[in-house]
Amino acid sequence: MTTESETLAHAEETPAEVTRERSTLRVITWFSVGMAVAALGIYLGHELRSRYKFKRRTPYDFYANAGECQAGEFGVGI
Repeated sequence: MTTESETLAHAEETPAEVTRERSTLRVITWFSVGMAVAALGIYLGHELRSRYKFKRRTPYDFYANAGECQAGEFGVGI
């Protein structure tokens, strides 16, 4: 009995409702695909930039803070 009522319920839908439902699902699908592509692009861009920066480092990058004196009482007036 439930299969007959489901069949009748689907048969009662008008073609306008079907097209509206399809277009809504199509919009949601394209939006989610666009968001996935944007997220993938941001991730890949970050990875490529970090690898580029890592390959272009100099010996001074290893000792970036070697010349700076980090005194806690600097400018305190002691």
